[in-house]
Amino acid sequence: MSDQSLRIVVAQLNFTVGDIEGNCEKMLLALAEAKAEQAHCIVFSELATIGYPAEDLLYRRHIFARIDETLAQLAQASVGIVTVVGTPWMQQGDLYNAALVLREGEITEQYFKHKLPNYNEFDEKRHFKAGSAACVFDLAGTSVALMICEDAWWPEPIAAAKQAGAEVVLNINASPFHVSKLLERTQKMRKRVTETDLPILCLNQIGGQDELVFDGQSFAMNADKEIVFLAPAFSEGIYCLEFDRKQQCFLKQHCAEPLETNAAIYQALTYGLQDYVHKNGFKGGLIGLSGGIDSALALTLAVDALGPEQVHAVMMPSQYTSQMSLDDAAELAANMGVRYSVIPIESLYEQFLDVLAVPFAGAAADTTEENIQARIRGLLLMALSNKSDYMLISTGNKSEMAVGYATLYGDMAGGFAPLKDVLKTRVFALANYKNDNGEIIPQRIIDRPPSAELAPDQKDEDSLPAYSELDRILELFIEYDFSRSEIIEQGFAPALVARVISMVFKSEYKRRQAPPGIKVSKRSFGRDRRYPITSGALRYLKD
Repeated sequence: MSDQSLRIVVAQLNFTVGDIEGNCEKMLLALAEAKAEQAHCIVFSELATIGYPAEDLLYRRHIFARIDETLAQLAQASVGIVTVVGTPWMQQGDLYNAALVLREGEITEQYFKHKLPNYNEFDEKRHFKAGSAACVFDLAGTSVALMICEDAWWPEPIAAAKQAGAEVVLNINASPFHVSKLLERTQKMRKRVTETDLPILCLNQIGGQDELVFDGQSFAMNADKEIVFLAPAFSEGIYCLEFDRKQQCFLKQHCAEPLETNAAIYQALTYGLQDYVHKNGFKGGLIGLSGGIDSALALTLAVDALGPEQVHAVMMPSQYTSQMSLDDAAELAANMGVRYSVIPIESLYEQFLDVLAVPFAGAAADTTEENIQARIRGLLLMALSNKSDYMLISTGNKSEMAVGYATLYGDMAGGFAPLKDVLKTRVFALANYKNDNGEIIPQRIIDRPPSAELAPDQKDEDSLPAYSELDRILELFIEYDFSRSEIIEQGFAPALVARVISMVFKSEYKRRQAPPGIKVSKRSFGRDRRYPITSGALRYLKD
């Protein structure tokens, strides 16, 4: 290390919301490692003490004593090294999303986040007051500015830092993943660097938190807008970067290869599922296999997330289940090396129909009978889940959730739905991605027309538009807020568009009762999209 080199350690870590003491232990271990690297500074992510997003835990005032204890321990460990840490910070009765500078046992500087995001999954104005002052501190002779996440997406905070004498910017993040998010981040940072000629280091956390998953991919960008460091996605790591104080640039480091779209989505789903199961204390995962593509993909995700020994797959055939489905499910389970059980439901279904024969007398068979089958399966799976403490993994996808092609208390049963934000066409793409290095999912599962197999010779497209059309309409309507007329202008039949929009609105009550799932698109169901169940919006389909 030369005299003109500043060593900054980036701690890309997986924190758990509410586990203040556990998060502290993780940071103390990283601090010890940074000291061993003879670093000048170590940087932790946004709200690292409590985890992000803490939501209404922030209203529990008793937690601030625990946070204060964590900060005291970190400050005590910050002798001979400077620590930057994100934390909730109470000052004069107001709560801030803060970045603190700790050195020689004390808190020496503080920065309060300026731009509080309040859209999609973000709800920061509910909890925090916005700051307004820049924070530039001395680090071994270099003037370093602090910013927090969204601040760097806007020109004003970095301009204020530049005016305050900053030579380099540290931006700490808790930035959730969605498709193309890394590209969005780097494009925004290029704008900020262009405006100020300041190099910038962006640290992001990793890990799953309910419906969100954080991808990491921390990076450093110099004033020439070149990315000279990129941390791997979905992987914890502690990285020591060198900043040349004379040239005012980060020295070239190893750059991880950015993930291709399907690889990024697959890893996000796997990592989010893994953390949801483990952080909530389940022993493993339970999946109802159908021989179809959704449950097949859900099984591969579960095995990659938890390991085959922690996954139990159950096939529950009825009189409508084809031999093809039985064979394919058994082959898939064998390929994945999981425990596999077959529990026929035909006799149970007949008993239900016998019990309901009098109330149903004179009524024609319809989806009611189909849903009974799905609910029998849901009942059995939940019983197995309760008995084993394995979390039931729901297998429904975004296309089904959008239009209500799912059964409440049946195939929607479960604790978590990893495919909830994955359109059916993407399910096929991910299944093919999984098979890129050898056939894991039997090819026949991918090639055959999708079917719920709840009635003779049933196909999804008997009830739904072709997925190629349906998914594009859903994407435009849900993720990009296109109106009915704007979607029609894209070349879709007016009657088809009206039908799809109607199904989306009418299915809101189902989605409110669905398990949470991982956000991978620009707008997912749940935190991102909050529509009323009772609504007159269907009268105005042009809106």
